[in-house]
Amino acid sequence: MAAPAGRVEGGPPSRMSRFRILALAGLLTGVFVGLGLWQIERRSWKLDLIARVDARIHAQAVPAPGPGDWPGLEPADAEYRKVALDGVYPPGPETLVKAVTVKGPGFWVLAPFRSERGFTVLVNRGFVPEGRSDPSARSGAVSRGRTRVAGLLRLSEPGGGFLRSNDPAGGRWYSRDVAAIAQARGLGTVAPYFVDADAESEPGPRPLGGLTVVSFRNAHLIYALTWFCLAGMSAWVGFQLLRRRPEGEKEG
Repeated sequence: MAAPAGRVEGGPPSRMSRFRILALAGLLTGVFVGLGLWQIERRSWKLDLIARVDARIHAQAVPAPGPGDWPGLEPADAEYRKVALDGVYPPGPETLVKAVTVKGPGFWVLAPFRSERGFTVLVNRGFVPEGRSDPSARSGAVSRGRTRVAGLLRLSEPGGGFLRSNDPAGGRWYSRDVAAIAQARGLGTVAPYFVDADAESEPGPRPLGGLTVVSFRNAHLIYALTWFCLAGMSAWVGFQLLRRRPEGEKEG
């Protein structure tokens, strides 16, 4: 004899629905707890980053790492280190990289810098707004004589940004990918980092240095509490369902 419409072989529909809801509530509780714990870990990482960056940007500038130090550069130790370079900007084209800053949209101006110690580093001279990307439209022409550049060490940003990939052939750059820029410009071997010039090295107004973002939003605790609240709600639904007897089940 066929089972009545709406019933599932092996038990009443309410019991099967109860099992499915309990399974879903358990799954969601586990997922939300996992996301909350992940945000706690992210918060710890962010607080460490903020402390490290704050200490480094107020420290005295040290010589930029040379080739012997490049293999051992790690983000935790090197990123945002205050460094200085003495040397020259050799002749050659600059590279414009898409940027959005507190000054609005525009470009970072990257130029190769030849250190007196014999290696080449890409220097982010600073920001120029849209419409001022051509060197003739800028007030700050690059000096070809001996100069000193100070700023923050930043590791390469490979791939792209703004949800777009870099297009070396078309001259469109969305991230400061040191290796790709060096290859496209025929620069040979360059440092695996670039230097964000500070406002003293590039006082502007075009390009304007010293716009490195060194304050970081830290809302991970709020996100964690949100996920834990959702986990609690899911667990509460499961608990309330467990307290109810399935349809058709008699007490005693």
